[in-house]
Amino acid sequence: MLAFLCLLPFALRSGQLAPLRGLPAGTWLRLILLGLLFYSATQGAQFLSLFFLPAVTVSLLLSFTTILVALLGIVLLGERPTATQWAGVAIYVCAVLIYFYPVSLPRAEWIGLTVAVAGVLANSLSSILSRHVNRSGDLEPLAITVVSMGIGAGVLLGGGVAVQGWPHLEPLHWAIILWLAVVNTAFAFTLWNLTLRTLSAMESSILNNTMLFQIAVLAWVFLGERLTARQVVGMVLAMGGTLAVQVRRKRL
Repeated sequence: MLAFLCLLPFALRSGQLAPLRGLPAGTWLRLILLGLLFYSATQGAQFLSLFFLPAVTVSLLLSFTTILVALLGIVLLGERPTATQWAGVAIYVCAVLIYFYPVSLPRAEWIGLTVAVAGVLANSLSSILSRHVNRSGDLEPLAITVVSMGIGAGVLLGGGVAVQGWPHLEPLHWAIILWLAVVNTAFAFTLWNLTLRTLSAMESSILNNTMLFQIAVLAWVFLGERLTARQVVGMVLAMGGTLAVQVRRKRL
């Protein structure tokens, strides 16, 4: 919600929200659905699953979003990956399994697994819907981000306060939240919508999933967390798979 409030003045000042007045009902419905899927459902499910499951398990499950996005993109968007891109996805999935091996799924944690799988499905559908909304060109990426984020954040914040009440936060907590709001949410999700104007849903999804390995490298540099040889091999393979997905067939 703070990220939405940060972006709103820029969108109003630049006049990017003016086209909203003439949008058809169908486009408004897609924006509302995007907000509910991408922010309320996906982000909410991710945090809730982390309450029940280890972070490694949740990260592993989220990494399979790319496969689902690729399959849904064929059916719903008509975006058919090339053989090279399918090979890149396969290499990436193998790299993820190598990096996280061995993964021990805790028993009797079906609630967390169910929530995590629901989050993967919501994330995949929101990627497809984001691509559909952005490639139409009816709205600028900033306007799409502001509207969908405002709707999704409002539902998520309202649900959180209703269930758990308002938390007591120290100044340090507020500083972290402000950083997450401005950089990790407002700026990052605007870039995400911008990429979906030109990249396919699958291409954007696999680029987004490389965040798992970027975090590992940053933790090694800034936190001194060591990387094993197996994890390094997994990251190198993931890089190769990601590059392969970005190779497009030349258009005549």
